[in-house]
Amino acid sequence: MSRILASPGSYIQGPGEMAHLAEYCRHIGATSAYLIVGPFVNTTYNTRITASFEPAGMSCTLAVFGGECSREEFARHAEPVRQCDVVVGIGGGKTLDTAKAVAHYAGLPVIIAPTTASTDAPCSRLSVVYTPGGAFESYLFLPSNPVMVVMDLDIIVQAPAHFLVAGMGDALATFYEADACRRADARTMAGGRSTNAAHALSRLCLDTLLDQGDEARIAAEQGVITKAFEAVVEANTLLSGIGFESSGLAAAHAIHNGLTVLEQTHQQLHGEKVAFGTLTQLILENAPREEFERIVRFCRTVGLPTRLADLGLDGVGDDDLMTVAEAACSPADTMANMPFAVSPYDVFAALRAVDALSAAVK
Repeated sequence: MSRILASPGSYIQGPGEMAHLAEYCRHIGATSAYLIVGPFVNTTYNTRITASFEPAGMSCTLAVFGGECSREEFARHAEPVRQCDVVVGIGGGKTLDTAKAVAHYAGLPVIIAPTTASTDAPCSRLSVVYTPGGAFESYLFLPSNPVMVVMDLDIIVQAPAHFLVAGMGDALATFYEADACRRADARTMAGGRSTNAAHALSRLCLDTLLDQGDEARIAAEQGVITKAFEAVVEANTLLSGIGFESSGLAAAHAIHNGLTVLEQTHQQLHGEKVAFGTLTQLILENAPREEFERIVRFCRTVGLPTRLADLGLDGVGDDDLMTVAEAACSPADTMANMPFAVSPYDVFAALRAVDALSAAVK
């Protein structure tokens, strides 16, 4: 099996980048853009998003994202997107995954412009598909990565700080899942085995979070762009994006997907559930207690969940947790990338153990 590293064509991060959106579309030869924009983002930044197109002599069609990255949502855009020659996704993770899927089915290139640093979705050739009710359905593997990812720090820093924190939760899993896949010699989301470069980026991602995550959170709470804020935005988006796709997913994301079967967890952001999945993976691996406690303390410091109650699962019954565990071990998910067999009971026990052990960490 070949070793493959996948990445976006370009990654651009800096203040005021949304003003160059039409220029970036023209750079890839486009003349008419189909913009899929999150509803809050459209209300808040509509003028800033569309302002660059008319002066550049480009037309644009703006469609507001319907709220769920589902096959029904893809179908809604199928006809109007045919009038354009590039798709631009602007907003949060599900908006961006929808833009990637719509562009794929229309045979068009896609530019991704996140308005938060809340997930590692922007850089990948992957869309996570949900049911209209918000439960995980499947991964949609795409033939190519976005041609460009544009991070406007002036907009990203205005997002609530908990979005950045959720992005840290998503990125926190990157190294641990990468390392599990490396030991298992598993096939990655890019279709091959991991490269040394991708594994190194995964390690840099973790080191950046642990070293600068809390400083970045404080900067986000103050609405200011600091070096730590810039570093963590890059870790959440680029390092984690390349790291997860080219190194692989394992237990942490499978457990996230299992948790989505319980409606109580739908209020939590993707990265918040992934962070809890990371702690659960550490228990499954029988990681050293010091490592588990280090990650628990990091999560507490920045505001990520470490207890079931933090996920809205206070008092959750064994039957519900076993349902989560069975979904996490679905053959269609990534639990099989662990370097040892994992049963639903193993996951159930690890979920309970995380809750109890986290409570004991001082």
